[in-house]
Amino acid sequence: MAAWDEARHALGVDEMDATHQAFIGLVSALGEADDAAFKTLFAELLDHCRSHFAAEDALMRSSRFAATGEHIGEHQRVLAELRAFNRSVQGGRLMVARAYVRENMPEWFDLHLSTMDAALAAHLRKLRESA
Repeated sequence: MAAWDEARHALGVDEMDATHQAFIGLVSALGEADDAAFKTLFAELLDHCRSHFAAEDALMRSSRFAATGEHIGEHQRVLAELRAFNRSVQGGRLMVARAYVRENMPEWFDLHLSTMDAALAAHLRKLRESA
């Protein structure tokens, strides 16, 4: 996950796109970080995801999005993984978390963005157009 690609990542919902740009920036920075910076950036990624997912969860609930339960469940699963990795990272055990960030996060994000987030964005755009 090198950088934000407007054609590939933009969903047409400004608040989601801005949050996703920040997420990609953090994951990219983690991929380049030395050990000291990795610990700090990983904690920032966890905090970012907490607020990112809470904002999306609120959008789903307020707009009565049909797949809210499944989408929130996915957010909770990823947060649980991040919390577990953060405990290891803050304890100085970085190797597995580095692999997770490098190998799992980009693949997960691309799939999540193109399925769950794209469906939410389409729902939100439709509501906004009809308002």
